[in-house]
Amino acid sequence: MGKNESISTSTEKRNSYITSYSLSDETGQITAKGDAQVKLEEENISLLPKFGEPLFLSLRDILEIFEGDYKIHLTLTSKEKLTIFNLGYKYEDFLRVLSRLRNEILLKDMLMHETLRKSGVEAEFVYSDEGGNEKQRGKCEPRLYETALVVIPEKGELARIPYSNILEIRGEDFTLAITTDFGEKFVFSKMGKQFDPFTKTFSDLMNELSLKVQSSLKELLPKADPSVIRRAARFMKEGKVAKRSDIESISPELWVELEKKLEAAGIKEEYDFLKSLAQKEKMCIGLKRGLLGDLTGEYIWFLIPIYSTNQKEPGNAVAMESISGEGGGKATYFFRIVSRKDYPNFKNIEELHREVDNFIKRINRCMLAINFRREPIYLPDERLQEPKYQKYQFAITKIPELRDLRRLFIGRVIHSSREQWKEDVMDLLKFNVRTQNNDVKWKKGEKDG
Repeated sequence: MGKNESISTSTEKRNSYITSYSLSDETGQITAKGDAQVKLEEENISLLPKFGEPLFLSLRDILEIFEGDYKIHLTLTSKEKLTIFNLGYKYEDFLRVLSRLRNEILLKDMLMHETLRKSGVEAEFVYSDEGGNEKQRGKCEPRLYETALVVIPEKGELARIPYSNILEIRGEDFTLAITTDFGEKFVFSKMGKQFDPFTKTFSDLMNELSLKVQSSLKELLPKADPSVIRRAARFMKEGKVAKRSDIESISPELWVELEKKLEAAGIKEEYDFLKSLAQKEKMCIGLKRGLLGDLTGEYIWFLIPIYSTNQKEPGNAVAMESISGEGGGKATYFFRIVSRKDYPNFKNIEELHREVDNFIKRINRCMLAINFRREPIYLPDERLQEPKYQKYQFAITKIPELRDLRRLFIGRVIHSSREQWKEDVMDLLKFNVRTQNNDVKWKKGEKDG
C-alpha cells in the first residue's frame, strides 16, 4: 500500500462514525430511523443504515446545523430534518469535522475566494451584534484574505468581515477587538505566539488597501494637499462608493476628476444620460480593485439615484455600473429604492433623500458582502437550476445581502448601441413606476407583469 493510499484510508476511518439517526419530513413525520454508519467526506455526507435505504447528501444540501442535548439537527434543502445522535465521546469530534468541511464549502460558494494572506492561526473569539448581544463564542481560525477577515469557528458558520467595514481595531494584552461600521464586535484572544505575526499581517493589509486608495486619488489630484487625500480616502475606503456631496465637501476638483475617469473608460455618453435624470447630489462613485487583485487592476463603479416626488416621472431606481481600466461596462444594473406601492405616497423630497442615503449604505454593504460578483444578482430562479449555477443557490440561502440585492433588483440593460441602451433604460424606468408588484423584474421587450 502506497503512502498516499494509507493517508486516504486513515482519514476515511477517522471521519466515519457509528450513530443513530432519524429523518423527518416537512410536517415533522418521521420517515426513517435506526442505527447507521455516517461518513463525512470533502463535499458529502453518507448515511449507511443497517438494512435500510442509504442517504447521500451534498454538504450544500444542509441549510442549518443546530445542536442540543448531544443531538445534531440538520435542516435540509428538501425541507426534511436529519437528526444524528448517540455519538458518545465522538460527539464533539463529529461536530468539529462537519463544521470544518461545511465551512470550506461555504468559502467556495459564498463568493469569498481571493488571495489568502494568513492562515493556520488558532484563537478564541466572542461575537456580539450591533445591540451588544453575544451571539457566538468558542475556538476559531481567523484567516486574512486580500480584502477581508474570515472567521472560521470550530463549531458553527463562518463570518466574513470586509476590511472596508471595520471602524476600529484595538490590540491590547494579547487581545484583538474589532468593531464594524454597523456596531458589531469581534474579540479574539489566546492566539499565543501567533498574536504578533497575525496582528502585523492584519495591520499591513489594512495599510496596503488604504495606501492604494490614497495613491489612486493622488493620481487623480496630483496637486492636492495630503490631508485632502487622506480625508477623501476615508469616505472611499477600498470598494465603497462615496456621495458627490461628501466628496465635494473635501474637494470639488476630485469629483470632476472621478467623472473624467469614467469618460476615459468610454462610458461618458451613458453616464451623462443617467446624470441628466438623477438627483445629482446623491450620485456616488467608488474605486474597487479587481477580484484577482493586482492581476486585474482597478475598476471604478457608480450609483446614480433617479427619483422625484412627481411619480409620473420614471424613477424609484438606482442605476449601478462598474468599469474596468480595459473599457466600459457590459451592462447597467437597476435596483428599486422603496416599495413600488409606497413610492407614490412620498410627497416630501427630503423623506426620499433619507431613504436614498440609507439605500446607499445598504448597497455598499451588500456589494462588499458578495465581493462585487454580479452574476448571482441577476440570474433568474430557473437558471439557478442549471448545474454550473447551483453553487449560487447555496450562496443565496446563506448570504442575506445577496437575497436583499436579488429582491431589489429591477433588471439590467445591456450595452448594445447607445441609442438602444437609452431606449431600454427609459423603458425600464417607466416600467418600474407603472407596476406595483415588487416581485416583477423588467425584461427587454416584455409587457408589465
